[in-house]
Amino acid sequence: MKKAIFIVFLFIGIATQAQDKKTTEKPQIVETACGECQFGMKGKSCDLAVRIDGKPYFVDGTTIDEHGDAHAEDGFCNKIRKASVTGKVENGRFKATSFTLIKEQ
Repeated sequence: MKKAIFIVFLFIGIATQAQDKKTTEKPQIVETACGECQFGMKGKSCDLAVRIDGKPYFVDGTTIDEHGDAHAEDGFCNKIRKASVTGKVENGRFKATSFTLIKEQ
């Protein structure tokens, strides 16, 4: 009987650990711009990038064109801006789950 109870508790413990755990990502303020034009990254065309702790990463999950004209006076190819982002760095790229450009004052 004790062995059966132990097996039941073991099964419950394993099942609980196997479920997906949701994590809440805290937004962080990062520098953002065209990776090629402003951060000196190698690429084929103008692509959105963020700089986190001094290191630039190309962004997946949004594009440079979703945030206005990149070649405008205040566009990403001409100016480094700030953005509030959530996501994670994976395989040398920033996988954005949210990306909100902060309006300049």
